[in-house]
Amino acid sequence: MTITQPSVPDIKTLKARQKATWESGDFGEVAKFIMPHAEEFMARIPLQPGMKVLDAACGTGNLAVLAAQRGCVTSGLDFAANLIAQARERARQESLSIDFTEGDAEAMPYPDATFDVVVSMWGVMFAPRPELVVSELRRVVKPGGLICMANWSPDGFIGKMFVIFARHLPPPAGFPSPLLWGDEAVVRARFHDPGEELRLTRQTANMRFPFDAAGTVDFFRRYYGPTNRAFESLKPDAQAALLRDLVELQSRHNISKRPDQTETPSDYLEVHVHRRAAPRK
Repeated sequence: MTITQPSVPDIKTLKARQKATWESGDFGEVAKFIMPHAEEFMARIPLQPGMKVLDAACGTGNLAVLAAQRGCVTSGLDFAANLIAQARERARQESLSIDFTEGDAEAMPYPDATFDVVVSMWGVMFAPRPELVVSELRRVVKPGGLICMANWSPDGFIGKMFVIFARHLPPPAGFPSPLLWGDEAVVRARFHDPGEELRLTRQTANMRFPFDAAGTVDFFRRYYGPTNRAFESLKPDAQAALLRDLVELQSRHNISKRPDQTETPSDYLEVHVHRRAAPRK
């Protein structure tokens, strides 16, 4: 008997699919609801006016806006053209000078040692080749600089949601799960350089939406690229099954007492990597 192995997409094909996924829907609508968590995340980073800061996989620029408001010289990078366009318009409306660039977190268009701080919230964790992400983060940060990431935990609410997606629409073989970025042991292995000081902290974002469970799923189906594309990729019967599973998950984890609201505690791993300064000559 011949066993057919699942095909592994080439990296160009995979990246084209990812770009199309994140450009679908309208992540800007989702970003509005996660801004409070971005504020909490950035409040724990010791930013000073004049620091050069990069928001990697910035989406519509939540972290970049917060850094610029604190007087930092700020850049943002994302490969979704429509999100970069929204980020630029947002900066214009808020009279903030931020250099937003369309580009790839696995091949950042910046010289070595450009930034004092690089931040990424639920962003670069979705790049398919983590070894390149680590290499690029290290490359663009100055000696003595800081890398700060927020990565969804595999055992948290968002991790369980992605398990449901994988059950209904298996991810491409041959690439590690983005959720491994929320595993402490994996992150320690990826940032194993003795010239770095690593601090890992478990955090929880209470994701609040002014809809019931079904309404929250519908919101994500409409605006969140991965959910939008997952439904579009399935036939009607399979869409209905996915909908049932996602509504059940939202209902089971909802801690809100209001019938018109969902609040789901969503765990993530906060990663701070301090790169030691180069020794004086």
